[in-house]
Amino acid sequence: MEGGETTLSGFGGAGAPGVDTKVLHAFQTSFVQVQTLLDQNRLLINEINHNHESKVPGDLSRNVGLIRELNNNIRRVVDLYADLSSLFAAADGGGGRAASEGGSVGTVRHQAGAGHKRIRSGLD
Repeated sequence: MEGGETTLSGFGGAGAPGVDTKVLHAFQTSFVQVQTLLDQNRLLINEINHNHESKVPGDLSRNVGLIRELNNNIRRVVDLYADLSSLFAAADGGGGRAASEGGSVGTVRHQAGAGHKRIRSGLD
């Protein structure tokens, strides 16, 4: 692979029988978005740790915003994985709409009363 090109192994190449190239493109796009967010999270965590170790008041205050950004990125990754799950189900004939059929990938879907529930481990 050259220049950061990514393929989805196991799905066959372009033009493979039974493979919708639009669906493959949607998978690839989502996986690239997830990887980008995870890379950003690694950098954020490193900066948060550095600021924490420095104990400089300004750096510690900056961590509040960095932790918010980290939490938002995690939320976006969860949403992307949920979209991918729906896309897998739709591509497998699960009745949902695939991206190639007017569905969407990478959108955030929050319904009133159906938000993410955080379970505390007691270690927080």
